[in-house]
Amino acid sequence: MKYIYDLHKTMLDKDLILVYEGEFTQEITKSVLSMAERNMDAYGEESSTKRKVFNVMVECLQNISKHAEKFEENSMTKNNAIFMIGKKDHAYFITSGNAVMNNDVAVISSKLEEINGLDKDGLKELYKSVIKNGKLSEKGGAGLGFIDMAKKSGQKLRFDFEPIDESLTFFSLKTTVPRKK
Repeated sequence: MKYIYDLHKTMLDKDLILVYEGEFTQEITKSVLSMAERNMDAYGEESSTKRKVFNVMVECLQNISKHAEKFEENSMTKNNAIFMIGKKDHAYFITSGNAVMNNDVAVISSKLEEINGLDKDGLKELYKSVIKNGKLSEKGGAGLGFIDMAKKSGQKLRFDFEPIDESLTFFSLKTTVPRKK
C-alpha cells in the first residue's frame, strides 16, 4: 500500500491537482472538465485564465478522444490515455498522453515544430490558412487544436514521443497557461 503514499507524494511534488488515466468517453471528459473547473474556482482564479485553461483542456481531451489508438497492455486491448492538470504560482500546465501510430509521428512532430516556430501573428495566419485550405485527416484533424492551444496559452507546446512497439508510439503533450497576477 506504500505506492498510494508514493503516488500522492509525487502528485504534490509535481504540483498536480488532477490526474486521470484510462478510457476517455464523453461522460468522463465532462467530469474531468467539471472537476478542473471546480478546482480553479476554489483557487479564486481569474475568469480570463480559467477560460484559457478550459479551452486548452478541451482541445487536449478532444485530441485524446479522436486520435488515441488502442494498444495491448497485459494482453488486454485498451484505449488508455492520461490527462493531468497542475498549478504553480505563475501558471497552469495541462499534460496529455496517448498512443499514436508510428507512421503519424513525423506528421504530428512537423505540425508542432511549425507551430512552435511562429509568433502570435504567425499563429493567426496559420489558423486562417488551415481553415481555408486545411486538409482533414481520416479522423477529422487538421492541426487546428494544436494551433489554438498555442494561441490561447501564448507559449510553445512541449511534446515527446516514446516508442511502445513496432506500430505504436506514446505521444505526450504539455501546454503551459500563464496565470494573471
